[in-house]
Amino acid sequence: MSESPHRDLAATSAALRPLLAAQLGIDEVEVSGLMLPKAGYSNETIMFTAAWAGPDGRREQDLVLRIEPTGHQLFVQPDAIAQAEVMRGLAGHPGVPVPRVWLTAADRTLFGAPFYVMERRPGRVPGDVPSYHRSGWVVDLTPGERTRMHDAALAALASLHRVDPAQGLGFLNTGGDTGGDTGGGAGGPGTALNRYLDQLVRWNEWCGSSRRFGPDVLDAAMAHLLGNRPDDPAAGVVWGDARVGNMIFADDLSVSAMLDWEAATVGPPGIDLGWWLMFEDYLCEAQGLERLPGVPDRAATIARYQELGGAEIADVDWYELLACVVMALIGSRLADLLVSSGRAPEDVARKYPERSVRMAARLLEGSRR
Repeated sequence: MSESPHRDLAATSAALRPLLAAQLGIDEVEVSGLMLPKAGYSNETIMFTAAWAGPDGRREQDLVLRIEPTGHQLFVQPDAIAQAEVMRGLAGHPGVPVPRVWLTAADRTLFGAPFYVMERRPGRVPGDVPSYHRSGWVVDLTPGERTRMHDAALAALASLHRVDPAQGLGFLNTGGDTGGDTGGGAGGPGTALNRYLDQLVRWNEWCGSSRRFGPDVLDAAMAHLLGNRPDDPAAGVVWGDARVGNMIFADDLSVSAMLDWEAATVGPPGIDLGWWLMFEDYLCEAQGLERLPGVPDRAATIARYQELGGAEIADVDWYELLACVVMALIGSRLADLLVSSGRAPEDVARKYPERSVRMAARLLEGSRR
């Protein structure tokens, strides 16, 4: 649960000042402009600006504090430190822009949970609520600009999938549930995909009473996924939340940063491509919207991903259904969070999981034909 609305921002600022000063090896750092983002539930997020006197004069840096949640959780075992280590491990890999991580702290003394501080990259992010297909800065782009934006995004995804986990990300393959939902460690016997599915089964059980939106559909979808899993031995870096809404775009529509690595793991690239396709549908057609001109449809997305260096993936339909099930579980937990925190009434909160359940039912019906 995002608990930022209840945190004392003055006390947070006071705690950050000596922490950052020690990191920089100086006596004093100013902290100002603390701001809470409107969205985001998997971590507590606070944006701010740090300023200090450097050898060449006054320096300023926009930063982001992300604190592991301690209340209602969307995921089985959130791990803020693992998220930061993913970004550190990806830093320097060609075509995979990630924010620089300034510091991490597993100690719960300062903020009540582990946390990290990273740089805040400039740029714009396509919106989820409301969908960027409905309103926002992407609507104001030309069709050609939207195509260029999505090309840059898909190229970044393809670049990520060329990263060898052994190059700085070996901890993702050490076993155990060290990350978000089905993310984190992926060690142990069997293929990476089988281990991913094992974690999904455990997460599905953990969601328990939250699975009150279309449980019969979810049970049938899980049975189909487990009984028809692809023979896919790939074990590369998987983002776990691959979408344009987790990217910051610069003024020239290049990708400035790839964000939110809670669900990072090791597995086949189909996990990410399926999630990408599902989420575009979730933000567009599943809401009764028409895709903006210049935004590639499903077939064009698959083709362009491959043209930009992505893997050729069989059984894309299976991976899309997998993504729908994961999204439904996240949406079910989110609905509980929104209702229990008073942020939304039940009739509004239930729209999120019910949309993904409808998508899963449609894909499941198609697989039976």
